[in-house]
Amino acid sequence: MRKPGRFFFVIESLLLLLVIWQTIHNSLLLILIASGAFFIYLALRRKKKAKTSNFKLFLGIILILFGLLSNPAVWLMLVFTILFIGLKGIEISGVDFSNYAFWNKKQMIMVQTQEARNHDGKKKKQQWLGNERIGNHVYEWDDININVLSGDTIIDLGNTILPKKDNVVLVRKGIGRTRLLVPTGIGVQLEHTALMGTVYFEDYETKLRNETLKLYSKEYNESARHLKIITNALVGDIEVFRV
Repeated sequence: MRKPGRFFFVIESLLLLLVIWQTIHNSLLLILIASGAFFIYLALRRKKKAKTSNFKLFLGIILILFGLLSNPAVWLMLVFTILFIGLKGIEISGVDFSNYAFWNKKQMIMVQTQEARNHDGKKKKQQWLGNERIGNHVYEWDDININVLSGDTIIDLGNTILPKKDNVVLVRKGIGRTRLLVPTGIGVQLEHTALMGTVYFEDYETKLRNETLKLYSKEYNESARHLKIITNALVGDIEVFRV
């Protein structure tokens, strides 16, 4: 699973390189930082502590801070750090905000329910690329058939009541991760084919290399409602979790 922390360190490293580049190519900033470092060096090299040493140390710190804060890239680093810490704080408090962050954009499919309707002749536009969210309006459960070239997909079944029959989710994908959130009490059958990827099925985990895998949940035979998940991917992980 991809971690937003990795994205954070990559961006911060790139911004740090930008800070160094802008500092080197700005004579004023370079002089301020070099002067500050020189005063700090003079303050620390004295064996006996003197009043002038404290003044030189304070002056050196002020010059370095002024030089750094005069660099726009430093402000970008600070703003990005504050945003990241804020998002992580929300996540730790119990709200998984990372799924909606711009570094982790994904297709979100929320399935809800209402009175049954006739689906004969119903057409649905396929979105091959980009972000999509289905479920802003309440609708009844219907078998899901998705085709995606590239991108992450989340299918949340926690807001619907599956009929007492074999319900089907079919996902064909080129590249990307697929995550399904299935309510407890639903018997799940997973059939996944991938050229390269990892399968996370409840407590089970395995890697596939041009292979097909079929798995059943522990309560599959005893469950009144069944969900059959058929997924195909060139490169990508499949995750099935309980909610």
